[in-house]
Amino acid sequence: MGFSRVELEAFRHATVEDLIGVNPRLVFVGINPGLWTAATGTHFAHPGNRFYPALLRAGIIDREIDRSDGFTEEDRIHLTARGIAITNLVMRATARASELSRTELREGGATVRRKIEAWQPRVVAFAGITSYRDAYAVRNATVGPQEATWGETKVWVVPNPSGLNAHETIDSLAAAYGDAARAAGVIR
Repeated sequence: MGFSRVELEAFRHATVEDLIGVNPRLVFVGINPGLWTAATGTHFAHPGNRFYPALLRAGIIDREIDRSDGFTEEDRIHLTARGIAITNLVMRATARASELSRTELREGGATVRRKIEAWQPRVVAFAGITSYRDAYAVRNATVGPQEATWGETKVWVVPNPSGLNAHETIDSLAAAYGDAARAAGVIR
C-alpha cells in the first residue's frame, strides 16, 4: 500500500492511539506521529523507518512486522505480550518533527510523565535526543540511561529510528534498543 502526498496531507493533525497492554515493561516514546503513521494508525509505520527491523535484530521481537499497511491484531499482541508499549511526546501528526514547537514538546513531556507514572514500566525509552532535551529541559542528556528516574521507572534515551537519522544503522539502533530492553527485563 502506498499513499500520495495529497492523501497523506489529509492526516495532518490526526492522532494515533497509544499501543499499551496490561503490564508494560518497556515504553518507547516517539516524537510525534508522521503522516504515514497517522494514515495507518500504527506507530513508526513509514516503510523507511527502522524501528521494527531494529527490534527484530535486537531480539525484542521474534518475527518481522510489516507495519506499512498498519498493524494486524497479531502484531499488537506480539508487541504487548512482550511488555512493549508505544506512545508519543506530541500526539498530532505532522510531516516533520521540526514542525513542532518547544512548548508542544514540553506540554507533551508532562503528559508522557503522567502516563509513565500510571503505567509504571521498568524503563521508558525516548526515541530522539533533541526532543527529549527540549521536552524536559535536560541540555546535557546523552543517549543511554539518564540520571533521572521517575519513581521506579528508569529513563533512557535511544536514537531516533527515522531514515532521516542517517548516521544510525539498524545494527546501532538494535544495540541501543537491546540495552534498554535488557534493563527492562524484556530480553536477557
